[in-house]
Amino acid sequence: MKKNVTAALILVLSLMLVIAGCGSGNQKQDQSQENAKKEDAKETEAVSGASKTHYTPIDQLKEKYDIVIIGAGGAGMSAALEAKEKGLNPVILEKMPVAGGNTTKASSGMNASQTKFQKEQGIQDSNDLFYEETLKGGHDTNDKDMLRFFVDNSASAIDWLDSIGIRLNNITITGGMKEKRTHRPEDGSAVGQYLANGLLKNIQEQEIPLFVNAKVTEITEKDGKANGVKVTFNEHEEKNIAADAVVVTTGGFGSNMDMISEVRPDLKGYVTTNQVGSTGDGIKMIEALGGVTVDMDQIQVHPTVQQEKSYLIGEAVRGEGAILVSNDGKRFTNELDTRDNVTAAINKLPEKSAYLVFDSGVKSRAKAIEQYEKMGFVINGDSIEALAKVMDVPADQLKATMDTWNSAVNKKEDAEFGRTTAMDNDLSSGPFYAIKIGPGIHYTMGGVKINTNTEVLNKDGKPISGLFAAGEVCGGLHGQNRIGGNSVAEIIIFGRQAGIKSAEFVKAQQ
Repeated sequence: MKKNVTAALILVLSLMLVIAGCGSGNQKQDQSQENAKKEDAKETEAVSGASKTHYTPIDQLKEKYDIVIIGAGGAGMSAALEAKEKGLNPVILEKMPVAGGNTTKASSGMNASQTKFQKEQGIQDSNDLFYEETLKGGHDTNDKDMLRFFVDNSASAIDWLDSIGIRLNNITITGGMKEKRTHRPEDGSAVGQYLANGLLKNIQEQEIPLFVNAKVTEITEKDGKANGVKVTFNEHEEKNIAADAVVVTTGGFGSNMDMISEVRPDLKGYVTTNQVGSTGDGIKMIEALGGVTVDMDQIQVHPTVQQEKSYLIGEAVRGEGAILVSNDGKRFTNELDTRDNVTAAINKLPEKSAYLVFDSGVKSRAKAIEQYEKMGFVINGDSIEALAKVMDVPADQLKATMDTWNSAVNKKEDAEFGRTTAMDNDLSSGPFYAIKIGPGIHYTMGGVKINTNTEVLNKDGKPISGLFAAGEVCGGLHGQNRIGGNSVAEIIIFGRQAGIKSAEFVKAQQ
């Protein structure tokens, strides 16, 4: 009996081994596919936003809400929090699997003037200077009413964020500015993920419903008034949701190459820093209701993008003292000129790319560099000569460039290119670092036209009843060029305003 059992066991084991051997290729293939799915999920998480946890289950969806907010980026979540504060019942519908949108990609910080943190740190700034520099940066084409509201409400936006546990008290400078007004998290890290996570935490604490994988396909209307949306869940289940007001915070169209090519064919082939959900859905839905657009051909190309991963290298790296050098090891521009000018300077180089070069001091002050290191973008050398070897640039030329720059910093005069900002520290503390960069599509300054109440306007300049919008889906504020750090300010300032004004609209209807 024991012999029979043993023989049976041997037979079973042999069959299992044969099956395992025959199936090993399939198992490896399955494992490879599973690993690929995991990598895709990681990429989606990295590209699209904040934590996947605690989103509202679809079985809790109601047929009607006071306010429907389309898009769960910084503007949408700010609008929801303000609407809730006004005692209303908002809902957020997000087409991506996670909240956050392009907000999570923001790196440098949030611009604001006359803030309490500036005052604490002895930074002399004014709303008028902020206005003038932004107007100059936009080549005097900005919507002046929108810009005035923007700068005058920037400090209160910083205060509001601080009141809900999102502290931005580490201040640096970005291109096109004379004063430090770019507010970052206390540790100097990238602003985007910190901001998105902080807003999401407040959304959850306030028990505001936020549905993901919820693609709004149409804004419905009756008698000229927006009255709800059509939304598809998980790509197949369509529902109609009624609302007394609709707020569109869907972002721009920086990932829709068809829309970009239509208005800017010269940008074909450029990489984009935008998350994959930035496809202009909100613009198209608003146009279908009679809303008009402005500045659609004004698309900002950011000068410092890591090309292989299409990853933005934030302006704060230059704001903390980094320089740009060509493949010849030479500086070629004022690194903190406006983005369009720096981009043009890079594009004039034969290779249309350059290196950001910095030292350990910059690395300690710009915490976002830690993330760039993790992603494999940063190369280094114990000395300038060692770094030059890794960069494959002439060591003697790079050394001469660094010496000239350090001398300029010490004299506080850049005789070569007239840089006047971010010259507080020279580049003399080894080890030394570099990141190879080139231009990439970064921001769509054009979008739907709104007024300072965030009401969407029609061709006659009149508000479309019950329809509001905020953030990158809108156009006009930035004119022909956006100053770095102004987009984060825009989504908070006008996101809050959309929540407040849509709530006032709904209450007036009740």
